Amino acid sequence: MAIYTLGSINIDHVYQVPHLAKPGETLAATSYTKGLGGKGANQSVAASKAGAKVFLIGAIGPDSNWVLDELNHYGVNTSSVLHLTTATGHAIIQVDPAAENNIILYPGANRQITDAHATRALASARPNDLLLVQNETSAQSATIRLAADMGLRVLYTPAPFDLVPLQLAIPYAHLLLMNAGEAAEMTRALGGLPDCDVIITKGADGAEWHSPKTSPLSIPSFPVNPIDTTGAGDCFAGFIAAALDAGLAPEQALRRASAAAALQVTRKGAAAAMPNADDVDSFLESAP
Repeated sequence: MAIYTLGSINIDHVYQVPHLAKPGETLAATSYTKGLGGKGANQSVAASKAGAKVFLIGAIGPDSNWVLDELNHYGVNTSSVLHLTTATGHAIIQVDPAAENNIILYPGANRQITDAHATRALASARPNDLLLVQNETSAQSATIRLAADMGLRVLYTPAPFDLVPLQLAIPYAHLLLMNAGEAAEMTRALGGLPDCDVIITKGADGAEWHSPKTSPLSIPSFPVNPIDTTGAGDCFAGFIAAALDAGLAPEQALRRASAAAALQVTRKGAAAAMPNADDVDSFLESAP
């Protein structure tokens, strides 16, 4: 089987700062790095390093071929990435000494993906393959409907949170993945959880898997000393997708994804910090 990601590709500009900048404040960074980012790219890298076969449907702008080189290095198939004249999406990220961050995002080429391009990219997909989608690109709704019609399982991450695309995705979703804040917004708006599986991540408080057919499943987080939390949620999502693709049970999938995210926050960066399957196996062997 395979994972098809309709997802964002960004260039991350990461600034280590003594504290997150306040309104009106000019703040000197202590260091700066540039690297591959974007929820789609990050989740694709995580899923690939977890052992899945991953195809990324996306778009980049001029002078960004190094981004594809990195994705290919991590084993992600980029044959369905468009080359456009619109600038590649990018993010300005501040990270403080406690590993907290804030992010300014420019979508760029990510919002120029057409329904027709996504349709062509899914031509090689087969029933029971998995479509992984986040709320950072165009062509979401049509691609999700097409994937569901083709018999693919749809995993949707409603981040950045927006109720309208989420409501369009819910009828076709096999699984929703969101953090506690996003889940609270959704349940307030909908009056409860939708009639599909939902994973809610809670940071240091672990994660929950809610299913209409069974009682909620909860697992604790793994205690680590975080260095940088950028990309932790994407790491979790990529490993969940890979676990589902491999046919793992929910409890096994949650445990592997939680372990992967715990490892990821002990390293600097986003895509470059994603652990591989062997890293996670070793971590779980020594975990309580």
